[in-house]
Amino acid sequence: MSYQYRFERILTLKEKEKDELNEQYKGAISKFEKVAEMLYGFLKKKEDLEFHQAGRLQNGLSVQDIRHHQQFITNLEKTISYYQELVIQARNRMNWYEEKLVDMNMEVKKYEKIKEKDASVFLEKMKEDENNQLDEVSVVQYMNRGIR
Repeated sequence: MSYQYRFERILTLKEKEKDELNEQYKGAISKFEKVAEMLYGFLKKKEDLEFHQAGRLQNGLSVQDIRHHQQFITNLEKTISYYQELVIQARNRMNWYEEKLVDMNMEVKKYEKIKEKDASVFLEKMKEDENNQLDEVSVVQYMNRGIR
């Protein structure tokens, strides 16, 4: 008689859901990293541009160049603001998937724990049945010796 876990299908389904959620979580991490790198690039570009403009102001700039740089910085700030929102959204999505993954891990562990306990109960029952059979065989052998 072999052991068969009664919730095996549920456990398999939960493990599959956990694996899918893990893939989605990895995708959310990847998207977060990509958006954060873009934001960093724009922030670095703005910093370099401001540094460059400050250096050119020391040597003197035309009003047209100052306006041009200021317009470019304003547009860059709008882009930075947009990417900051994207980073916030990506971080929230990543955190949401992380919470769901933690919950799913706990659920799978519960089913695995139930399986372990059920398997140990099954083994104990098998040992008990085996001991009872050995006792019956011993009694029958003893009775057969006594009859002769």
